[in-house]
Amino acid sequence: MPPRLSSALRLSPLSTTAAAAAFRHQPHVQAQSPALESLLASLSLSATARPASILSRLADAPGATHNLKRVGRGPSSGHGRTSGRGSNGQKVHGKVKPWFQGGQTPLVISRGTKGFDNIRAPQLSTVNLDNLQHWIDTGRLDPSKQITVKEIIQSGLVGSVKDGIKLLARGKSNLRTPINIMVSRASADAIAAIEAVGGRIVTRYYTKDSIRNLLAGKSVSSESPLPVGPEHVAQALADAKARPWLKRLPDPTHRWDIEYYRDPAHRGYLSHLLAEGENPSLFFGVPKETKPKKKRSGSGQAQAEKDDALF
Repeated sequence: MPPRLSSALRLSPLSTTAAAAAFRHQPHVQAQSPALESLLASLSLSATARPASILSRLADAPGATHNLKRVGRGPSSGHGRTSGRGSNGQKVHGKVKPWFQGGQTPLVISRGTKGFDNIRAPQLSTVNLDNLQHWIDTGRLDPSKQITVKEIIQSGLVGSVKDGIKLLARGKSNLRTPINIMVSRASADAIAAIEAVGGRIVTRYYTKDSIRNLLAGKSVSSESPLPVGPEHVAQALADAKARPWLKRLPDPTHRWDIEYYRDPAHRGYLSHLLAEGENPSLFFGVPKETKPKKKRSGSGQAQAEKDDALF
């Protein structure tokens, strides 16, 4: 706030002149000198008079502000529709960076630069040995019977199962109950831990439909594959007529799956198909015995021609 004027300077010109005249005509006051009258007259502030406060009259200097440009308010204004920006895009006015992906986190950061996502890999639910032993201790699983995928799902040990269950060895030191279990896959440590306490494990091929049929009671768990050969046709037809609602569990058809369940190290249910000394690989062949070839001694003329040859 600007400083206020003193009371002596706030006197108007008329009040100053009247005060000087009244002071001069008082009977007990002597007449003033001309110098004093001129001094009192100079106190007239008509040219510099201003109100006590100027806050109500504060404003920007002329030209400091301008009205806002209203765009997009119709074609008659000249700035409607595209608001004066034209119809060309970023690629016309400038250039998009080659690494720009619309503002999202770049894939090289979120996905990495190495490896890939195998979209065809089966999605297996995992079960660890410590949780399995806890379920047995609480009575949710019966160790006297074979534990299959159906019992594991119905007991609530896993949630949703898509392509099967894989057994892992976390908490293998806590496993103390011998069990007979059949799952889709198992790690080497889990197999060793189960067999160390006197248990048994078998890995079997499952699909989404076969797991769904097991839970619905339309299939029965079995460790043996489907019989192959004309001698089994009559028995298969008789079983199908006796229980038409029963669906058999399928066997693997993919090469990798067949080789996995043929491997005795994985305790696969197809390992009995291997003969002694064979490999689980489908491309395995017994190497043939090769006899060393006898060296033939050439005739004298042929040997001479060979010695005379430049190359």
